[in-house]
Amino acid sequence: MPAHAIAPLTPYLSVAAIAFIYYRRIRRSFGRQPWQPVRAGLRLALLALVAGLLAFAAYGLPGVAPGIALGALAGAALGAFSLRHTHAEWSDARGWYTPNPWIGAGLMVLLLARLAWRWADGGFGGGGAMSGTQASPLTMGIAATLVVYSLVHVGGLWWRMRQLRLRSGVAQPTTVS
Repeated sequence: MPAHAIAPLTPYLSVAAIAFIYYRRIRRSFGRQPWQPVRAGLRLALLALVAGLLAFAAYGLPGVAPGIALGALAGAALGAFSLRHTHAEWSDARGWYTPNPWIGAGLMVLLLARLAWRWADGGFGGGGAMSGTQASPLTMGIAATLVVYSLVHVGGLWWRMRQLRLRSGVAQPTTVS
């Protein structure tokens, strides 16, 4: 299919991809979840990379550093709070955790509301968003909140599962997915 035939479909395909990502994320926010250490390690590595990019953005983009700093502080506090309210257990030679659905759902609604606000305000039109000239301290702060929240929560859950596995006497995790 030629590129000019795909161009009109691009907005619909991107919205469908974002909807699929959110569906998967929402599904992992409710109920008892199996611990998957490899997936969590990959998520931690990706989040660390994105956190580094946000730090670079705080340095390079004008006016967004306070938003990113405040968002990172809020994300760290929320991550620690969420970790305290996440139930983790080791049974049947596997790790299981039950996340607090209210904190994750609140952060997802916050992100979607900010994206909708920016879209309605015309923040994604004209190509300026790609160059960073329309970088909003609020948007970058929300991004920092979500990234640091996930880093703290997944990193803390990793540590907690490791401790539970060691206490149970299992030498290695049995799931590799």
